[in-house]
Amino acid sequence: MDWSKTKSLFIVTFLILNIFLGYQLAHKRDSSQLDVITERSIDEKLADEEISYEALPKEPKELSYISGKVKIFSEDDVKGLKNQDVNIETAGVLKGVFRDPIKLSLTDQVKIKQFVKDHIIAGDSYSVWAVDEEAGTIVLVQQYKNYKVFGQTLNISGVIYLYLNDDHEVESYEQTYIPEFEEHELEELITPIQTLENLFNNNYLKSGNHVTKVEIGYYPLVPYSESQLLAPAWHVVIDGKTDIYVNAIEGQILYKKE
Repeated sequence: MDWSKTKSLFIVTFLILNIFLGYQLAHKRDSSQLDVITERSIDEKLADEEISYEALPKEPKELSYISGKVKIFSEDDVKGLKNQDVNIETAGVLKGVFRDPIKLSLTDQVKIKQFVKDHIIAGDSYSVWAVDEEAGTIVLVQQYKNYKVFGQTLNISGVIYLYLNDDHEVESYEQTYIPEFEEHELEELITPIQTLENLFNNNYLKSGNHVTKVEIGYYPLVPYSESQLLAPAWHVVIDGKTDIYVNAIEGQILYKKE
């Protein structure tokens, strides 16, 4: 064996290996830096326009579309309700009127949830969404796995409206309900910061705005119908008054409310 040739071959081989590993390391470092720069550039664009935001949620990373059928209330469903005259003539909508109105605190969400649990079908499936003392209404929305079902109108399922008199007594209510949900395939979600960038690029976020809330939930893709398909959605609140719902998988604006 020619040892000098063998030694030269080893040296060349190690040099090639070191060059390759060095290239891989540099490429990985550059990619990492590019990710940081890209993420920072979003913040910089918002900062340049004096657009600020509260702490953004880090979870979840994945969710699926969900679907379910609207509850069509029957006489059997409502016969156990007490102190109420009920109407189920509109398919999927239960309307109840209390014979003796019930006093309720507008500031105590625990008591509101307990009231709904005690007096309304599947009341423990809902959480408080909004209290409007001036209008005399309390809105509750259905939840799925601790995520709210957005869309606080009665033409979209999963909502309870409580109607109060001037003495803060609940006189009547209307309810829609989806008893079961089916999950579809898990999909990666657009991140909250990407969502803000999307809103900024499409002029929904403007100079001086402050994003007061970003939360994940589900938004129905069609108005009230017997079958509902709901998308994971980021609910973004701007300046405490503008609500925007963004499809968290595909990125399109689903609804905006001033």
